[in-house]
Amino acid sequence: MRSRGERRPLPPGFGTIWTTVAVDLIGFGVVLPLLPLYAERFHASAATIGALFASFSLAQLVFAPLWGRVSDRVGRKPVLILSLVGTAVGTLLTGLAGALPLLFAGRIVDGMSGASVSVAHAAVADVAPPAERARLFGLLGAAFGVGFVAGPAIGALAALVDARLPFFVAAAIAGINALVALRRLPETNRRSAGVAATPPWTPQTGLEDEVVVESSRAVVRHVPTLLVVAFVSLVAFSAFEVTFPLFGHARLGFKLTSTAGLFVAIGLLLAAVQSSLVHPAVRRFGEAGTLRFGLIVNGVGMLLLAAVHSWWLLVPALVALVVGQGLAMPALTATFAGSAGAKRTGGVLGVQQSANGLARVIGPLVGGFLFEHVGVAAPYVAGAVFMAVCAALVTKI
Repeated sequence: MRSRGERRPLPPGFGTIWTTVAVDLIGFGVVLPLLPLYAERFHASAATIGALFASFSLAQLVFAPLWGRVSDRVGRKPVLILSLVGTAVGTLLTGLAGALPLLFAGRIVDGMSGASVSVAHAAVADVAPPAERARLFGLLGAAFGVGFVAGPAIGALAALVDARLPFFVAAAIAGINALVALRRLPETNRRSAGVAATPPWTPQTGLEDEVVVESSRAVVRHVPTLLVVAFVSLVAFSAFEVTFPLFGHARLGFKLTSTAGLFVAIGLLLAAVQSSLVHPAVRRFGEAGTLRFGLIVNGVGMLLLAAVHSWWLLVPALVALVVGQGLAMPALTATFAGSAGAKRTGGVLGVQQSANGLARVIGPLVGGFLFEHVGVAAPYVAGAVFMAVCAALVTKI
């Protein structure tokens, strides 16, 4: 029997899945911090920029559950490759846009194909022992950190040459990644591959696995609450994401390169949190306790950010936000994955992604409206309230 703190080796195929997602998110990291300021070239207001982000998320909301179910039937690999190709096309359209309608079209195409994260989570769930789910989702979440480190750095350098070049670079990254995945990405859905649907890990290898399996069965009745938590918390965080470049410009005079540089620092911290803190946090507090703690810390970060007028307060505010998000999201996804049977993992995680997609529709719209009509700090005060509500809901799980 393994000791309680001992970690298993990474399951076969996990490294390739991780690399595929990391490279995909590098392209996403190129786009995210620059898109709000890029859209201002077309005289877009803060509310219009919010709608631009919301259009991506609305398309993702509609298509994510569909892609999840398709991956349950035909396999994870073809859906991931299709997603990467769609990202390349959508990002290329964004870079070619000469007016707002084509800019919106590019984001919608990207959103329609944006199944890479939820299907990758399903692929990890296919190969993860129950006791290792949170750790592996945390490691997969660290791919976001890699994206936010390498992506903004690449975007900042490309933007020095031309404002459109970062989007062409991101499209090339997605296209090359699709070609590599076509050859190297493993198929983890054993049912779609014609293999008996038994897990590639040995059940009941220790008391820790038995406890986690029992906990996962018990959490099924809490799925509606988890959906509310996923939705409300991401409304708050996506409002932060879309307004922060504008907030930094208004309060601290940030430009394209300084905004991108700050996202590099955020990415480094996020990668460190999700690769090193998630496993000990879940082992000590459980998945629900880690989720609750992350939400509380996230709310504290939002309140601090609302008061920022100088660098000395910006740093602890962003540290709290990143640590809170880095702990909460893997714990939340692990809890969702535990509620799904082997035949429904992609579908259940697709439902979670759908809730996330709806949040990413509402969050940017709310954030843009509050920023423009109430005040530059309003999205973060509201976000702190939302995080407190979510933490209270998690106490019932």
